[in-house]
Amino acid sequence: MKYVLLLIPCVLALLTPLYNRVDPVLFGLPFFYWYLLLLVPLSSLFVYLAWKVESR
Repeated sequence: MKYVLLLIPCVLALLTPLYNRVDPVLFGLPFFYWYLLLLVPLSSLFVYLAWKVESR
Protein backbone atom coordinates (compact mmCIF):
# COMPACT_ATOMS: atom_id res chain seq x y z
CA MET A 1 0.00 0.00 0.00
CA LYS A 2 2.87 2.34 0.82
CA TYR A 3 4.36 1.95 -2.63
CA VAL A 4 1.05 2.63 -4.34
CA LEU A 5 0.77 5.91 -2.44
CA LEU A 6 4.28 6.86 -3.54
CA LEU A 7 3.62 5.81 -7.11
CA ILE A 8 0.54 8.02 -7.62
CA PRO A 9 2.35 11.41 -7.69
CA CYS A 10 5.11 9.96 -9.86
CA VAL A 11 2.60 8.73 -12.42
CA LEU A 12 0.75 12.07 -12.35
CA ALA A 13 4.01 13.88 -13.08
CA LEU A 14 4.98 11.49 -15.87
CA LEU A 15 1.66 11.65 -17.73
CA THR A 16 2.75 14.62 -19.81
CA PRO A 17 -0.15 14.43 -22.31
CA LEU A 18 -2.47 15.01 -19.35
CA TYR A 19 -1.12 18.51 -18.66
CA ASN A 20 0.58 19.49 -21.93
CA ARG A 21 -1.80 22.36 -22.74
CA VAL A 22 -2.28 26.04 -22.10
CA ASP A 23 -5.99 26.27 -21.22
CA PRO A 24 -7.41 26.76 -18.62
CA VAL A 25 -5.41 29.73 -17.38
CA LEU A 26 -5.40 30.44 -13.63
CA PHE A 27 -4.05 33.80 -12.35
CA GLY A 28 -2.30 34.29 -15.68
CA LEU A 29 -0.49 30.94 -15.46
CA PRO A 30 -1.10 28.30 -18.13
CA PHE A 31 -2.42 24.92 -17.01
CA PHE A 32 1.02 23.34 -17.44
CA TYR A 33 2.56 25.52 -14.71
CA TRP A 34 -0.19 25.52 -12.14
CA TYR A 35 -0.70 21.77 -12.50
CA LEU A 36 2.96 21.18 -11.63
CA LEU A 37 2.82 23.74 -8.82
CA LEU A 38 -0.23 21.97 -7.41
CA LEU A 39 1.53 18.63 -7.72
CA VAL A 40 4.27 19.67 -5.24
CA PRO A 41 2.04 19.90 -2.12
CA LEU A 42 -0.03 16.98 -3.38
CA SER A 43 3.13 14.85 -3.60
CA SER A 44 4.13 15.78 -0.08
CA LEU A 45 0.66 14.75 1.10
CA PHE A 46 1.11 11.33 -0.49
CA VAL A 47 4.56 10.95 1.06
CA TYR A 48 3.07 11.79 4.47
CA LEU A 49 0.27 9.26 3.98
CA ALA A 50 2.78 6.59 2.96
CA TRP A 51 4.81 7.34 6.08
CA LYS A 52 1.69 7.01 8.25
CA VAL A 53 0.80 3.68 6.63
CA GLU A 54 4.34 2.41 7.17
CA SER A 55 4.54 3.51 10.79
CA ARG A 56 1.45 1.53 11.78
